[in-house]
Amino acid sequence: MRLRVNGIDYELSIEPETSLADVLRYELGLTGTKIGCGDGQCGACVVLLDGRPVRSCIWPAHRAEGKDVLTIEGLAASWGDPEELHPLQRAFVDHGTVQCGFCSPGMIMSATGLWNRLVDSGQAPTEEAIKRALARNACRCTGYASILRAVQSAIHEYRTGEPLPPLEVETTEPLQVIGHSYPRPDAVAKVTGAARFADDYAFPEMLYGATLRAAHPHAHIRSIDTSEAIAIDGVHAVLTHRDVPGQNRHGLVIDDWPVLCDDKVRYLGDAVAIVAADTAEIANEALALIEVAYEPMPTVASAEEARDPRAAIVHEERADGNLLEHIKVRHGDVEVGFAHADVIVDHEYRTPAYDHMFMEPECSIAVPAGYDDAHQKLTIYVGSQIPYADRDQTAAALGLPADQMRVIGTLIGGGFGGKEDIMGQIHAALLAQATGRPVKILYDRAESLLAHPKRHATVVRIRTGAKADGRLVAVQAELIGDAGAYASLSTKVLKRATTHATGPYDIPHAKVDCYAMYTNNPPGGAFRGFGVTQSAFAVESNMDILAQELGIDPLELRRMNALRVGGTTATGQVLRESVGLLDCIAWVEERIKALSGTDNREDTGVLTAWGVAAAYKNTGFGGGAPDAAEAEVEVTPEGTAHVRISSADLGQGLTTVLAQIAAEVFGLPFQQAQVLLSDTDLTPDGGPTTGSRQTFVSGNAARHAAEGLRQRMTLVAAERWDMPPDDIRFEDGQVLAAPRSGGRSEHAAPFGDVVQWLIDEGQETRLRYRYHAPETKPLGEGGDMHFAFGFSAQAAQVAVDLDSGEVRVLRVVAAADGGRALNPQAFLGQVEGGIVMGIGTALTEEYVLEDGIPGTRRWKDYRIPLIGDMPTIDVHLAEHPTSTGPYGAKGVGELPSIPTAPAICNAIYNATGVRVYTLPVKPGDLVKG
Repeated sequence: MRLRVNGIDYELSIEPETSLADVLRYELGLTGTKIGCGDGQCGACVVLLDGRPVRSCIWPAHRAEGKDVLTIEGLAASWGDPEELHPLQRAFVDHGTVQCGFCSPGMIMSATGLWNRLVDSGQAPTEEAIKRALARNACRCTGYASILRAVQSAIHEYRTGEPLPPLEVETTEPLQVIGHSYPRPDAVAKVTGAARFADDYAFPEMLYGATLRAAHPHAHIRSIDTSEAIAIDGVHAVLTHRDVPGQNRHGLVIDDWPVLCDDKVRYLGDAVAIVAADTAEIANEALALIEVAYEPMPTVASAEEARDPRAAIVHEERADGNLLEHIKVRHGDVEVGFAHADVIVDHEYRTPAYDHMFMEPECSIAVPAGYDDAHQKLTIYVGSQIPYADRDQTAAALGLPADQMRVIGTLIGGGFGGKEDIMGQIHAALLAQATGRPVKILYDRAESLLAHPKRHATVVRIRTGAKADGRLVAVQAELIGDAGAYASLSTKVLKRATTHATGPYDIPHAKVDCYAMYTNNPPGGAFRGFGVTQSAFAVESNMDILAQELGIDPLELRRMNALRVGGTTATGQVLRESVGLLDCIAWVEERIKALSGTDNREDTGVLTAWGVAAAYKNTGFGGGAPDAAEAEVEVTPEGTAHVRISSADLGQGLTTVLAQIAAEVFGLPFQQAQVLLSDTDLTPDGGPTTGSRQTFVSGNAARHAAEGLRQRMTLVAAERWDMPPDDIRFEDGQVLAAPRSGGRSEHAAPFGDVVQWLIDEGQETRLRYRYHAPETKPLGEGGDMHFAFGFSAQAAQVAVDLDSGEVRVLRVVAAADGGRALNPQAFLGQVEGGIVMGIGTALTEEYVLEDGIPGTRRWKDYRIPLIGDMPTIDVHLAEHPTSTGPYGAKGVGELPSIPTAPAICNAIYNATGVRVYTLPVKPGDLVKG
């Protein structure tokens, strides 16, 4: 067939069923077109066909013959100068729309379809028209608000010649670089299609891997026969547990997850065998010929069932049956507390499993050692949240020393905690080692949904007691968490759910017990909010019920009991600084008052109301776990500073923040600071991207390394100019010497010249610094369990249709204290994205399981919020700096998603009188009559 793409003619031979996306990506190398779902649902693959948006992952390539195909790579040239960005691309960069960036090409191309209609008609589209044009394009990071602003800005620029200014939020007085908003350094690459995610890499003679998953949620394996599979022409390896040369168990906390199952399978996502073949089709054909004899066992379908003494045992080798861990919080004496309570509220709440639904499915590519000059070690390319943990777990499975392996972190198309566990990395490495050729393992959306860990399903029973004046006196709670088939991070996640189960309130008496239980469901792992999302739903619902019974305004009840400086958490930690909850509550209250009457709908049969909630979330690991990061900073005679650290950027903006920190320390323009992340051979270990820790821990590591280098430069300049070191300053790319008492600079030199002076004196121009976060104490020992907390208050206004039960979130007002906002635009993006994810938590999302068998199998089975679900969002940055964070920052990645669901549910009650005890909200439960 002949195909015209981006103005270039191609002649290709393809199979009749080949999709246009596959031709663009794998035949023409135009990898800017992404595949997120493979079913035409998510919009990541949108291209233009004769100016009209089509979903190329389901569009047969032969139907594009004779038509003009435009991809993201050709967009700028189609508009004019290929060296300049299209106005839509530029607006996506300027308005902070690009986070992980995986959805950006498809989103921009869908917007371009609307743009083309604008050019033809000369009319300005309304906000609703923009939403219609992007109605089927999914984004998991941004919350869509910045996308809408970017499209509006580009259209305004086309009509008037001037773009709209980026949205500004009020912050503290910025420094030279810190406190200003800068676009991501990789934003241009992401909006032009040049950015490469794992599946965008290819190597000569690369093979394709595939994984045989379990046939039962729970069964003993009696035999595995691979003889027919290995006999297929084009199959190069078929491996089972017998072929794992090292340790056949891995895990982030407990090594209980088989690389390839040997004795039994414990959930349907378990891997039993792996294949490497010339094509993905041949690999899947081979999987079908592997014969596995199973002896099915009873399924442990829920955490509650797992506690039944009659339940089957998921891990027979454990002494505690299906109990993974019993987690306890004890504070004061709850019996005394409840004896003094005038009102006690006691209810049970349930949350289901949730899937991360990151836009980019998992992909790992392993290149064998000695394959070429660039790969002297066995190397894995993967979008991972913990590159060093990937390296160490893979090396253990392959029986290799860790330093004989290398993990190169590619760009990550969203993670939210879902890319912390091993998913394909070890399998690709095993196959590469066995075949001597590069091997790619790419999950489609169905396999991703089946295999990777989920947010824990929980049952929370909580009693809240208060005096008649509203003072809380006691909380008692029991949580039962579904840890799934393997431990993953369940002990850590459910510990956070437990320690935060009294909410952000100063309560004298608390008793909380959590039971993390093994089941035959997908493992429960890290997910944005890290367990606090589940307990906050229960805590904040009970707070509203209590407010109603006491006749106290819900915000006033929260203000009365809010943690503040000098307050004590349920784990016994006294908060000495940086507690912004009262400011958050006050701002939300004022904003609701200002909006009173402005957003009310008067539709027949539709009721509107506001609901509120508050939350807090720790920063970092806490609980006595060592929390450290090591960064390397190098300065060059060209006047640049380079930061190197293995920490992962999932789209949250770590790359930008680290560049800002280095630029601030050295007095450089932002553009002269560069960051390299996630290469275990080139970057020191920054630890996991989890727990909202990276800005604080890796940011501090980078700052201390930079300050050490600046001190070297200071001493060299001071000696050369015969000035006291205290008189040396770094400003605007210059090193200056001026008396501290004031006056004009006596000496000045470009930054790069002073670096050259270091070199001339034989001094190092690079420095590594390992930063250790403030010490914390294990649960139960009192003292500081965490070194910092973020705080938030939110109010949601909902409209409930009493005939259909449909709930629409009209507006969310949110205040967040994440410490100082180093990059206000990125901070805003985290809040907006977290809020919309919280809307999904409340209203639409659920990973359906029945007897260990998922009912959620494809993208269309799991409804994440789309742009049409986006409410108006008002955000306030309640900056309460912490003395130990870099420039006062704490972290904000998880915090904004926590209070949204309970705020929505409280609003639903205020509108309808129906209390929600189980998520997500079922419209049928709200229908009138």
